[in-house]
Amino acid sequence: MKAELDSIDVRILAALQRSGRMTNAELSERVNLSPSACHRRVQQLEKAGYIRDYVALLDPVKIGRPTTVFVEITLSAQADEVLEAFEREVARIPDVLECHLMAGTADYLLKVVARDTEDFARIHRRYLARLPGVAQMHSSFALRTVLQTTAIPI
Repeated sequence: MKAELDSIDVRILAALQRSGRMTNAELSERVNLSPSACHRRVQQLEKAGYIRDYVALLDPVKIGRPTTVFVEITLSAQADEVLEAFEREVARIPDVLECHLMAGTADYLLKVVARDTEDFARIHRRYLARLPGVAQMHSSFALRTVLQTTAIPI
């Protein structure tokens, strides 16, 4: 719960979202806290689940996956077993970065990365077209990323 966070916790979380590799000494200096108190706070935030993980964010262009495709999927039914089967199989697709159950016209929205349109066609044939329970699928290619962040406002 956000109400459990005090201003120091918020400063710590904001700083770590911008630069998760900084040392505890650097973090404690940024949030004006002693290193030992800062370390305890970070451990408490991790234990409470506010900090879920630490990751390296890769440049998709340098990795060879510059193409982002958003795929809207409508299922043939809304039964729990259909949803569960779809979610189980979509989680196995290595090219899918995100999958969201949606309210609105589509049931799911996927974020897929590919090398190019030919690679996306391969992903579509090999994985997406074989997903269970799919009635409709619409793909939209991102032309340019205007804004992308992993930092959640706190």
